[in-house]
Amino acid sequence: MNKIINKNISLNRLIKNYSTKTNNNNNNNNNNNNNNNYSNKNNNDNIFNKNKNDIKSFSSSNNNNNNNNNNNNNKYEEPKLMDAEDLILNQIKISKSPFVKIAGSDIDGVLRGKYLDKSKFESSIKKGLGFCSVIFGWDSSDSAYDNVTFTGNHTGYPDMGARPDLSTFRTIPWEYNVPLFLMDFIGNDGQPLPICPRSTLKKVIKKCHEHQLDPVQGMEFEWYNYSENNKSLLTKNFSNLEPLSNGMFGYSLLRTSQNSEFMNSLAELQGFGVPLEGLHTETGPGVYEAAIRFSTALESADRAILFKHCTKEIASLQGILASFMAKPFKDLPGCSGHMHQNFNCLKSGKNLFLDENDPNQMSQIFKSFIAGQLLLLPEFLPFFAPTINSYKRLVDGYWAPTTPTWGMDNRTVALRVIKGGKATRSEFRVTGSDVNPYISIAASFAAGLYGVVNKLELKEKPIIGNSYDLYKKGLVHRLPRSLAESTELLSKSKIAKEYLGEEFVDHFVETRRWEYRQFNHQVHKWELERYLEII
Repeated sequence: MNKIINKNISLNRLIKNYSTKTNNNNNNNNNNNNNNNYSNKNNNDNIFNKNKNDIKSFSSSNNNNNNNNNNNNNKYEEPKLMDAEDLILNQIKISKSPFVKIAGSDIDGVLRGKYLDKSKFESSIKKGLGFCSVIFGWDSSDSAYDNVTFTGNHTGYPDMGARPDLSTFRTIPWEYNVPLFLMDFIGNDGQPLPICPRSTLKKVIKKCHEHQLDPVQGMEFEWYNYSENNKSLLTKNFSNLEPLSNGMFGYSLLRTSQNSEFMNSLAELQGFGVPLEGLHTETGPGVYEAAIRFSTALESADRAILFKHCTKEIASLQGILASFMAKPFKDLPGCSGHMHQNFNCLKSGKNLFLDENDPNQMSQIFKSFIAGQLLLLPEFLPFFAPTINSYKRLVDGYWAPTTPTWGMDNRTVALRVIKGGKATRSEFRVTGSDVNPYISIAASFAAGLYGVVNKLELKEKPIIGNSYDLYKKGLVHRLPRSLAESTELLSKSKIAKEYLGEEFVDHFVETRRWEYRQFNHQVHKWELERYLEII
């Protein structure tokens, strides 16, 4: 595969190309030229500053007379407003691709989308577009739910609204530089669709901002890679799959070197707006781990869902099948989706989790944040373990937490506190790689915010050593062991409905009930091997 290079258009380059040029005269003695400047306060996280509706381009002209410092002769043009929308649309027009790709998250974290003609895309920016509501009416296998109220046969599966978010503009280097935008789903009233995962995260972020708290985070993913494809999976009946590499070899320089083309392709996702801080093998045959650079909560979620999707695309171009299933095999480690989190001050950007006078460098806000997450973890668990398979990962001794516990730099607990000065943060270790990033980030910050707003006291002591046996000793409760158990807890959660929205929670609960109902109706290989002959 051709080397992935940075084809994205930064805001600074857009401004340089399209800002008004000044008329310079031939006199060289005046050094009062003004350069066009723009400060990107978000470290180029976005194509344009979301907090500004337009971009100002300033120009000035030089003094007309040598050795004359009189400013009367200087001409100053009033700031000209350049609409960010026009800048983006101009890039679409000059793109060699006849289409634009748009995508939005379904309830399972799968990106659903399509290609739009350029003129259709331009119209969608202003008017929005229709998208079949079945996106929220079926599961990850496209089997239609029979238990949700939002859409179904009872509604006729009508269209719902969708609107591309211009701030998510990217081009896809491995797909002929096709422009890509993420989108939000819209209700008939023109407001954000309550069951849209991305809109739900925005809702939680808004609640945080109301308390002058800015949620920031970075996400990590582990995943299995196989020398397989969609056809071979079916031919082999999903068994005897060939891993990209054999054996248990975490942090292996040898294995990464042996698959250097794949590794380098992933590392260069930075040019796609998904910068990685680290990339290495994990223990397990063909298992890799990537740490995505931290950012604001929404940008982090966008990066996370794009990473999962694009890793699958890049892998397939090299004859590799990438799987983010939480626990593919009983006797091998599962795949995590850890979240590193903290609150910054919305105004100053200061890390509000740090208190250098505390023995553990934990502020009271941080302690209340942890207390809120510990309290709500059991009833919020389906947001972090959303599939039947998720709970096969949450078993003792396999690097995944099984109890609502916390500790200082302890990888056996649910919430690992990391002392790091300005980088002081928590690592939320419950989530697997099978999560919907929008939902897991929204729910985790909602739980933490609940603790902060209500000034919860962190009464639980940090766990030192092994946390797995604590529930056996009656010291802590174990987390729910199945999707069915955790979903019924969530269905009764008033706090979840208050912070995430009642309509969203009710819809999510029904989709999880559907999920475990589908599983319960199947006859599994284990049952055949156990009962067919003997019983």
